[in-house]
Amino acid sequence: MGLFDNAVPGGNITKPLMIALGALLVGKMLSGRSAEQPDQAPAPADPTPAGTTASDGGLLGGLGGLLDKLKDAGHGNVADSWVGTGQNQSINANDLGAALGPQVIREIAQRTGMDEGELLKQLSTALPGIVDKLTPNGQVPQQHQVASAFNS
Repeated sequence: MGLFDNAVPGGNITKPLMIALGALLVGKMLSGRSAEQPDQAPAPADPTPAGTTASDGGLLGGLGGLLDKLKDAGHGNVADSWVGTGQNQSINANDLGAALGPQVIREIAQRTGMDEGELLKQLSTALPGIVDKLTPNGQVPQQHQVASAFNS
């Protein structure tokens, strides 16, 4: 997968996990379509708590929205470690689930066909490395740059 080859311990990013990551970070990928087809992604009926819809950068508003959710839930140091250039801190699956919220987890689980518990376990393992790879210079990229990383 190029950019993400070494992002996940064991190096294995399954298709359901990529769909889940896309749902969080690149809303246009929610239905498995590329970001080149922005009108194809279904938007949720209600805006997410962050006030965004799936069509404008993921269920939480893209990478920045994900990081904001983690910070709002008291995991700012963890999120900052992923963006920064030092060692990535881990996050407990339950803590990640609480930060993202049950509605977001349910939505992603439905789209991937994964059990919510397994989804959180895999996301908590993958997100530190994925965010680290997306922020190589300690800067959060623009949404189109995140989309490009998922399409490469």
